[in-house]
Amino acid sequence: MTTLDGLEIPTRPRTWPRRVAVLAVIAMVTVLTVTPALGGVEIDLNAIARNWGNGASRIAMLMQPDWSILPRTWQPLLETLEMALVGTAISAALAIPLSLWAARPTNPRTPARIAVRFVLNVVRAVPDLVYATILVAMVGVGALPGVITLVLFDIGIVVKLVSEAIDSSDSSYMEAGRAAGGTQTQINRVTALPQMWPSYASQVLYSLELNVRISAILGLVGAGGIGRLIDEVRGFYRYDALSTIILLLLVVIILIEVASNHLRKRLR
Repeated sequence: MTTLDGLEIPTRPRTWPRRVAVLAVIAMVTVLTVTPALGGVEIDLNAIARNWGNGASRIAMLMQPDWSILPRTWQPLLETLEMALVGTAISAALAIPLSLWAARPTNPRTPARIAVRFVLNVVRAVPDLVYATILVAMVGVGALPGVITLVLFDIGIVVKLVSEAIDSSDSSYMEAGRAAGGTQTQINRVTALPQMWPSYASQVLYSLELNVRISAILGLVGAGGIGRLIDEVRGFYRYDALSTIILLLLVVIILIEVASNHLRKRLR
């Protein structure tokens, strides 16, 4: 305890023991995760040192884009954007009732709410490439399995985030509606929907951005889009053409993000 002009100033508490303990735990967990003998992941640094030349040559090719591939990218890119838009639109329509059913304030029936959340957890637990692989085997190669995959992927994300936003929102309006004798459907329409629109719109726009990226990957398993062209040029080791496709996707994603940010500002 120190004094300053007759006032007692409490001694600053020592925080370094806690910091040291946290750093020690992080270091221990890191060692455990990279030590195969202790059940960790095997990281072969020697392999990186031996094969660095292969990576260097690939990177050198990526740094020299082959612009002659551009005419072949427009149709697959258009298909990718169409898949992303259709998947987003369908999932956005389905997410509204599912979000209301998955949130506690808008669905006080516990068994039904738990059932909806369980199904959504199952949908979200399956990777998108697994969905695409199964759907390609079921309905064939093309855009349809890609669109269905995007719908399932988006529903899992949008419904979870929007329902959590409803759970954390002010529910006093809903309680007032119940006290006035309103039905749950009326209460949800009048009070819950206006509160969830900003979060809902933000998540839908975010899912649109994700869909463009994911669509490019789904094509690797035959689910349509520019991913099929990526798989083709990669199979022929044309990393210069792959670089052009990556740059094209980067430009498209940046444009979508700029448009999404503009829409978010208008919706606030």
